[in-house]
Amino acid sequence: MSKETAENHENKQAADQSAGVSGAGELAACEECDDKASCGAAINNVDRGGGQNEHSKNSFNESPPSLSPVMSLTPTPTPSPTTDTCREEMGACSSSILSENEEYILHRCVFQGDYKRLARLIQRPSLNLKRIQEEIGNKDKHGNTPLHLAVMLGRKECINLLLAHGAPVKIKNCEGWSPLAEAISYGDRQTISALLSKLKLQSRQHMEARRSKLVRALTQMKDFYLELKWDFASWVPLVSRMLPSDICRIHKSGSSLRLDTTLVDFNDMRWERGDISFIFRGDKPRGESLVVLDNEYECYQHIRYEDTDIEDEVDVLMSTDILAAQMSTKSIQFARAQSGWIFREDRKELVSGQYQCDLYSILGLVLKQRKRREHLSHEDLQKNRAIVDSITRGGRRASVTSANGAGGSSGDSTNGSGTEMPRRSSLQPPPQPTVTWEEYINAPSGKCPQLGRPPVHKQSNKSIRATVAMSKDFPLSVEMLLNVLEVIAPFKHINKLREFITLKLPTGFPVKVEIPVLHTVTAKITFQKFEFRDNIPETLFDVPSHYVEDARRFPDL
Repeated sequence: MSKETAENHENKQAADQSAGVSGAGELAACEECDDKASCGAAINNVDRGGGQNEHSKNSFNESPPSLSPVMSLTPTPTPSPTTDTCREEMGACSSSILSENEEYILHRCVFQGDYKRLARLIQRPSLNLKRIQEEIGNKDKHGNTPLHLAVMLGRKECINLLLAHGAPVKIKNCEGWSPLAEAISYGDRQTISALLSKLKLQSRQHMEARRSKLVRALTQMKDFYLELKWDFASWVPLVSRMLPSDICRIHKSGSSLRLDTTLVDFNDMRWERGDISFIFRGDKPRGESLVVLDNEYECYQHIRYEDTDIEDEVDVLMSTDILAAQMSTKSIQFARAQSGWIFREDRKELVSGQYQCDLYSILGLVLKQRKRREHLSHEDLQKNRAIVDSITRGGRRASVTSANGAGGSSGDSTNGSGTEMPRRSSLQPPPQPTVTWEEYINAPSGKCPQLGRPPVHKQSNKSIRATVAMSKDFPLSVEMLLNVLEVIAPFKHINKLREFITLKLPTGFPVKVEIPVLHTVTAKITFQKFEFRDNIPETLFDVPSHYVEDARRFPDL
């Protein structure tokens, strides 16, 4: 071999080795570097001319990186990869490494505002819809989902992407706050509207998914008549005398259900009386199966599945305290109630004159309630009181009056006097936090770094010792009752009963229970009458022909 030929051979060998080291350096960077080695960065680091770029030169000149075992430094005659090939290989490498080696990768993408990587990870072809929703609904050590972080940090693009892929809106973090609550705190009206619309959609989808099962369960049950007596009490002196009581009457025939009640709403120590009937018809189309009658004003409202105007509701949310009340059951225990001083024995009670019951004391039940108002100024608290009352009270009455032909206005943005109410504007965004991702994710559980607007809140915890009377003689099963209550759940106080019954109760049927409905108020519910009937008229489940429709009578449903 001539001297010139040998030199050319050595130069070619050195060039091939250099190219091999450059490729290994890029792969190592993809494995080790979180910010510079995203798919987009890896693609940019591929020199379209076939030479080394700045990133690969730095990797080569510094201390040698750990080389992947699949990379070979032996010069082999391989064709130069095209840009599309590199894009596919680097994208697959990045997605695989990020999903396998980092537990909260979606959270990190949101936290750092990396929308492109977030979209790429969510839209991976290897993930099915169920797996995508599991990852999007995953909680980090502070209980936050990616949607929580996107809302608290004001990442609008990430919010829209997560909502488009079914991110849960009702889920709560360790502090008991949902993404909607954090959106109200942040104060962006568009975000609040988007989350509220998605929450309503997800609730309807859940109900629709359960609809066929509920109809089947109702059809298999015998027709019956049931009475529920509600007695509200409080440990605050003199308050119990002012609290309401109610008897709910439930008729069930085939797949139809009717609830009659005089307690329309009960919230924050305020209640509204009326004459209300809630009707469910399992044999009707979904847009007509749920209807609420106001027998006092002779009007009705369908609970429909299509989107409705939510601007009034957004105004209310932006004008009032953010509330979070939860019943902690982590250490709950059921202990047999006992009587006697010297010779103790388990207590028994005859409820409604026919059901022999075992009494249990419920221990370890804690009611936690918090209020936040960092989104409200002192002027807001004074000014918004009239607006909120107009929306929640005057607006309802005005729409009913208008529907009955007695004048008034039922416009979307008017109060009872016909005066147009101003819409709440978005707040000035809070400053971006200085905390890094590492500081956030490594913070101890229960000490989440502050994100979003600094909270202004009040918190109160109260341990509640309640009782429940369980009977083995009641003709209804707990599962059958849950099916019935799920249909009636739009009423808040009845939903509280359903939440309680989902606990792992002792053997039997809860004929009488005592549960907290507010921080200072408990409710005693007694199943005082139950009869199987085969003579319930079908007309009981029809809307009277002279009633008029008022689509705004019950805006909370």
